[in-house]
Amino acid sequence: MRGVIQETVDLVGQIVLGKERQIKLAVACLLSEGHLLIEDMPGMGKTTLAHALGKVFNLSYNRIQFTSDILPADIIGAPVFDKENSQFVFHEGPIFNQLILADEINRTTPKSQSALLEAMEERQVTVDGDSRPLPEPFFVIA
Repeated sequence: MRGVIQETVDLVGQIVLGKERQIKLAVACLLSEGHLLIEDMPGMGKTTLAHALGKVFNLSYNRIQFTSDILPADIIGAPVFDKENSQFVFHEGPIFNQLILADEINRTTPKSQSALLEAMEERQVTVDGDSRPLPEPFFVIA
């Protein structure tokens, strides 16, 4: 098992240079079904690390840029009226991926943060009282 983990760390390390300790911690978070909060200066490789983990682990990936005007529906999705069938159809938001890069979460509203927190804690989202499971694995890097 250690060999496989070290091989994974080495693969990510070929993309993200000089950050072996951070890569090991990120891989540990992913394998332990946790999430990862990274605080660092701009341009230090946070987005590159997320991309690299997604590629190495073959995970579906999406980046959500949090701003002051983003709504929970922008994150989790929303029902949209389908004229052909005359009914509402749920359109999944970017949270329905295995790896999410939640960028600049400190800039958004508490409601939008709550939508992300429910997804992280429960591994599901609730829309109109209906719970929708998220894909496995589900890993958030913020």
